[in-house]
Amino acid sequence: MINLDRERVKTAVVGGAILGGGGGGWVDLGLASGYLAVEMDRLALLTADELPDDTVIVTVGAVGAPAAKDRYVTPRHFIRAVELLRDRMGVAVGGLITNENGGSATVNGWIQAAALGLPVVDAPCNGRAHPTGLMGSMGLHRRTGYVSIQAAAGGDPQKGRYLEMTVTGGLSQASALVRQSSIQAGGVLAVARNPVTLSYAMENGAPGAISEAMRVGSALLKHEGDPARMIRSAAAALRGELIAEGVIADVSLQTEGGFDSGGVRLSTGHELTFWNEYMTLEKDGERLGTFPDLIMTFDLGSGMPVTSAEIEHGQPVAVVWSHRSNLILGAGMKDPALFVDAERAVNRSIIQYVF
Repeated sequence: MINLDRERVKTAVVGGAILGGGGGGWVDLGLASGYLAVEMDRLALLTADELPDDTVIVTVGAVGAPAAKDRYVTPRHFIRAVELLRDRMGVAVGGLITNENGGSATVNGWIQAAALGLPVVDAPCNGRAHPTGLMGSMGLHRRTGYVSIQAAAGGDPQKGRYLEMTVTGGLSQASALVRQSSIQAGGVLAVARNPVTLSYAMENGAPGAISEAMRVGSALLKHEGDPARMIRSAAAALRGELIAEGVIADVSLQTEGGFDSGGVRLSTGHELTFWNEYMTLEKDGERLGTFPDLIMTFDLGSGMPVTSAEIEHGQPVAVVWSHRSNLILGAGMKDPALFVDAERAVNRSIIQYVF
């Protein structure tokens, strides 16, 4: 058990942003949510051996395009999604896990846990961020006859965009409906979904990945104020490499279908593609990294991680890469069928480099 406080919020959020690999939400939101959670109530991060194996665990997170201009999600929306799942759908929730690591995703569930008196469990669906709901569903899409239960809330009521929804059905269909609804809500929805037993999450998720985010975040923040050492320390903590340092020469970004997609080119000639998360890293036609490898950009001025939605033309950045074998990955990262849409989104081969 790890008692959660403001210091651990910061290490978790910063480390989570790094493990987001270009996606996983916003550091500012993660810090605000995490700080609020530990002020609301005493919170602890539990390991699996501290709960019965048959405890019902619910995944919480956000769905949508991080760069959407009209996105509007608040702590209340994240709480509401769990309430909808619990109350309207009759799910007895025994603990919460996040869908992934990321700047805000790592602390997904902390506010809900504080508000609703539920434990946070260190067994996320995936130890890095990923673009699709199926990638974060711990292999449930392969279970014949599995019925997904999902609830979501979000959107700015002042703009007439607020909605809340519950859906049951096939996992692909339910996830697609939530994704499409996020567009109607302005770009992002808070979601609670897919109740499973703790034992299932431990076998098919990424147990220990939140602690890993804290470890990586601590490595970077230990040198706060010295950007070069911050970035090198983060790369070492990831057992990765500092691939390039340069200026962003070109950025293309479009938000469509509930995703951000595009590409980044550095003054060094390195090129990155992204579909929320960075998918490929290349130079002169040579593939240097492929999702689910971790590919991450850092601001050279501050030493802090920068997501694909935040990257700007003319920005000086470093690119860090770590092989997927160095990461804690869930079952969704081990199914080549789930990578087909990613290939289409960035128009690059992925499967042949990974499987």
